[in-house]
Amino acid sequence: MANEATPKSDKPKRKPRKAPKAKPAAPALKSAQPLFETSDWSFDLLRSAYDAIEEIAIGELGLDVYPNQIEVITSEQMLDAYASIGMPLLYKHWSFGKRFARDETLYRKGAQSLAYELVINSDPCICYVMEENSITMQTLVMAHAAFGHNHFFKNNYLFKQWTRADAVLDYLDFAKRYVAKCEERHGLEAVERTLDCAHALMSNGVNRYAAPRRLSDARKRERALERLSYEEATYDDLWRTLPTSDAPAEADDEHARDTRLEAEDLGLPEENLLYFLEKNAPKLADWQRELLRIVRYLAQYFYPQRQTKVMNEGCATFVHYEIMNRLFEKGLIGEGAMLEFLHSHSSVVFQPGFDDRRFGGLNPYALGFAMMRDLQRICDEPTEEDGEWFRDIAGGGDAYGVLREAWADYRDESFIHQFLSPTVMRDFRLFRIADDAEDPEMEVSAIHDERGYRELRKTLARQYDVGSQDPRLEVVEANLSGNRRLVVNHAVRDGRLLDKTEAENTLQYLADLWGHRVKMLETDVEDGDVLVEHDALPRPR
Repeated sequence: MANEATPKSDKPKRKPRKAPKAKPAAPALKSAQPLFETSDWSFDLLRSAYDAIEEIAIGELGLDVYPNQIEVITSEQMLDAYASIGMPLLYKHWSFGKRFARDETLYRKGAQSLAYELVINSDPCICYVMEENSITMQTLVMAHAAFGHNHFFKNNYLFKQWTRADAVLDYLDFAKRYVAKCEERHGLEAVERTLDCAHALMSNGVNRYAAPRRLSDARKRERALERLSYEEATYDDLWRTLPTSDAPAEADDEHARDTRLEAEDLGLPEENLLYFLEKNAPKLADWQRELLRIVRYLAQYFYPQRQTKVMNEGCATFVHYEIMNRLFEKGLIGEGAMLEFLHSHSSVVFQPGFDDRRFGGLNPYALGFAMMRDLQRICDEPTEEDGEWFRDIAGGGDAYGVLREAWADYRDESFIHQFLSPTVMRDFRLFRIADDAEDPEMEVSAIHDERGYRELRKTLARQYDVGSQDPRLEVVEANLSGNRRLVVNHAVRDGRLLDKTEAENTLQYLADLWGHRVKMLETDVEDGDVLVEHDALPRPR
């Protein structure tokens, strides 16, 4: 994997200095000798550039980062890191090799480019830079990743809540060795079959909320005794004399009570499918349960990143923009380097129009950077409109303080809902369209007026809410003492059903892990009606 073959620099890990509480100093005028004159880089130049960047990032912008570990890799190693979802020390799987072959072919033919960097949310923060980069791009990359992304990883509440940066590398090392041992002991095919199923359910293997309190073993035994005592206390031999026609109803009541009690003991409903299978699947071996736990850990690790794409990239882009401009103002980089930086930066934040062939939605770099710069403008040079929309921060003069607070306390959905301004909406020419599948015409339902701006902001923020975009699947019934059938419910919102093929394929993987029949209900959240049912039986092993 990438981490094994990566040539590391001789630059030692550095513990960043603590940010001063004083207001950031104004950038100095050009007075220093440029750090470099040509495009070639060396490890000494990387060290000098890193020190200059750190001085600005920590001393002037007030960033708080993990210690950095800069590693220089080749384009092939970058492709390798791409293929393994950007994680060092990751276990082997056929899908990673397939993606590597595809990306390498596209890259060699010039149909796809590579990122200039790759950063790992760990402590120390690992930042990969490509050896093909010029020294200007290496400087830009370190500012962007080693300080922009690094600060966001360390301070945003989602990453604090759901990930442990100091333990991720050790766990990945354990996972890689464990999967390799499983392949030796149980066979490559058996391991990959389990991993295939786990990967298919990966997006439904996260805890989106605080974990519920689960019954302890002692409490489960206590409840079983209570149930037995109740049955003994209510038993009467007279019930045998009742007509037999009532027996099925009595049996149904008993089954319903047993199902309800079993569901309570299992903590149902349960939205984390991988967790439920890991703990309760009847036919899984211990090593398979550990594989599910490994995939579940990866899913949880990436969960905050899915919710902060705009903010994370916007933060890193804003930080590298500020640092590179301050380096130029201090005379530490020349005009040629500045032009190279501006060319790259403008390409990153370019937003194609809706009628452009390159359009694929809103560029998270463009939207995030625009909102960060707009917040800086609102704090320093607000308009009358800004004063009406952002009374708490308009004209406050503490732009970096406001940005650091936003980077720490918001995710994409809440950040856009709180800070998207009419200025940015006008710059991006945003408007809302009401598109009903049953209506042959579309309606422009929000334009650039007071009400339209608020509707636009609310609608755009909802598009970045992972909770409203991901299918909501929950285990609602699991019969562990009878036919072992598992029932999963999909809460249908706004009439959006699951794609039939995708739903059936995913359900098949779920049945393979459960080992018995699995049933999926697609239920309307408004009236509770079951719209569609899917069934799957496990495939022969």
